[in-house]
Amino acid sequence: MIIGLHTVSVQVKAQDIHFSQLFETPLLRNPSLAGLFEGDVRIQGVYRDQWNSFVNGYRTGSFNAEYKMPVGQSDNYYTIAAQVLYDKAGSAGLTQTHLLPAINYHKSLSSEKSSYLSVGFMAGLVQKRIDLSKVTTNMQYNGTRLDPNSLPGEDLANVKQSYFDGSVGVSYNTEYGNSNTFFIGGALHHVNRPKSTYYRDARIEIKPKYVFSLGTKMNVGDIGYITIQADQSMQGTYKETLGGIMYSHKLAETYDGPLYVLHVGTMLRWKDALAPTVKLDKEKLSFAFSYDVNISSLKTASIGRGGVELSIAYRSFLDRPNSTKGVLLCPRF
Repeated sequence: MIIGLHTVSVQVKAQDIHFSQLFETPLLRNPSLAGLFEGDVRIQGVYRDQWNSFVNGYRTGSFNAEYKMPVGQSDNYYTIAAQVLYDKAGSAGLTQTHLLPAINYHKSLSSEKSSYLSVGFMAGLVQKRIDLSKVTTNMQYNGTRLDPNSLPGEDLANVKQSYFDGSVGVSYNTEYGNSNTFFIGGALHHVNRPKSTYYRDARIEIKPKYVFSLGTKMNVGDIGYITIQADQSMQGTYKETLGGIMYSHKLAETYDGPLYVLHVGTMLRWKDALAPTVKLDKEKLSFAFSYDVNISSLKTASIGRGGVELSIAYRSFLDRPNSTKGVLLCPRF
């Protein structure tokens, strides 16, 4: 989601695209979180539709794919990945497309349990554009009515723009207790401070964003577990705290594992939105639904209505000699 257009100040003060289902967008949080799953390949897609109840809102899509491989005969791994984003916002049709390949290296820190230090890099092309035909300004009003033939009076040099953007991150994940898992990490996005402006001031750039993440998955008996995750993001003067808790219950247990896992819980974007969430795993596939209930100062205008998120994910082991299936020492969460 993007709040507003880039301002004519020295630096951009808009917030980056984000989702409530942070567990389905690991690369947006931290590129070093790629590959932290049980499997050889994972594909995730998320669609978000926000604020259409009272404005021409935001429609955002995310698609990411990860492929994990061991390094020789060691306990180390690397993951190659890609993140694709599409976002269209507001009456001016501000549209963004992000194509961001990534790579992550996982260094084993223990020969007795799964314990890894991961370093990830993500960089690629971002394209943005606005539709001036949908823009109206005060200069187009003749007395009390709009003159559709008049010009908006905005001197926008770059209605379409492209730039290179990069991120770097590091994370640590380990096992503890009775097969519980834990991770912590930090990432720096827009590390190259890309220039992004629709005006003629070449000094305007996107501020770096710092994201600190942590999470734990704790078993509750033999058929349930609790997952807690949280992110703290800081970009210029903007700060965001997003976290949540999910309880997962295994259904129809078989020799190879449960046929279904039902997850229920809620995510909270501090002072902004509460997002009740339900997710269902069916073997290799997962489906999730969440709804943002607005609790910010906009709740009067929005009548509490925020955004809908739908996601689908596929995770699997591959039929190959060096598959991570059954491997104890493997990065996972």
